[in-house]
Amino acid sequence: MFRKKDHLVGLDIGSSFIKVAELKSTGQGHVLNKFGMSRIKPGSIVEGRIADMQSLANDIKSLFKSQKIHEKNVAISTGGHSVVIKTINTTTRPGKELHDTIYSEAEQYIPYDIDDVNIDYQVIGENEFSPEQLNVLLVAVKKDLVAEYIELIQLAGLDPKIIDVDTFALQNAYEILPYQNTEQITLLVDVGASKMSLNILKANTSLMVRDNMSGTNQLLEEISNQAGISIEEAEQVLNGEKKDVGRKDMIRSVCLKVAQLWCSEIFEVVNAFQSSTNSGKVEKIVLSGGGVFVEGFKDCILSELEADVSIINPFEGLIVNEKKFSNSFITKAAPQAPIAIGLALRRIDDK
Repeated sequence: MFRKKDHLVGLDIGSSFIKVAELKSTGQGHVLNKFGMSRIKPGSIVEGRIADMQSLANDIKSLFKSQKIHEKNVAISTGGHSVVIKTINTTTRPGKELHDTIYSEAEQYIPYDIDDVNIDYQVIGENEFSPEQLNVLLVAVKKDLVAEYIELIQLAGLDPKIIDVDTFALQNAYEILPYQNTEQITLLVDVGASKMSLNILKANTSLMVRDNMSGTNQLLEEISNQAGISIEEAEQVLNGEKKDVGRKDMIRSVCLKVAQLWCSEIFEVVNAFQSSTNSGKVEKIVLSGGGVFVEGFKDCILSELEADVSIINPFEGLIVNEKKFSNSFITKAAPQAPIAIGLALRRIDDK
């Protein structure tokens, strides 16, 4: 009763959907207390930047109200061009000296003015080729993007306690899944509406991280162009909400074309990793995001890479009341839930 209240609600703000998760920590594990998602007004977020602040704040308020979430402290995350993630090497030094060195060397790795970004880092470990060198994961986020999201959250009547990176929020959710072999080299792939995030892990440590601007919006734009219909109609057709038997073959062709494009980008990252490190081959690929539903995507990866390919179910790492959350809901929501869940696992004052 008198325990320090440090839990956070995870709020994943995507460019098509917002997702919210609230967990309870018990002696038996993390319990799923609340989870919901809702579509946002098209154009509210463009290329990771907020284009319609008031509309998006209203959507967040509505989602919290519909899920009866009263907690105001939230963890959010971001990604895209305004976030830079690099693995760098630096000479081993004592703590304060290492901190100062990383900050002084960061400028050469960041394509923005150093005064315009917030910087954080995590020491991964000793460099495999040189014991005198450390591998460091460097993260830089543009200050104006951070300010933008803080303004949004406050406009929605909430208190932003943590701003994370989408890639690491997903990793957070993945790490609590049962029966994982952490020594396997694993690639986490998240395909959202407007970006694809890739994170290669071993022993829960990121070895290579990449973001690009591929996503399901490419698919909708292609269907819209070929069929001469709006983006909204293209989405309805793709989701099966609107029957269009005459265009079935065209839609299948577009899906395969876009899936192959995504696969080629994934293969490029995997090849770059395997040719630049002695860590070994990627053995496991875990997919998440709305892109997992695109026909031919998983099969394309399986045909090109000798790896176990699966679709994430972050709810497997939680205690879920089946009376409260039906199996059909969990199955449908699972691929799009991990970032919100990963954020909900964070605690106030986390590093």
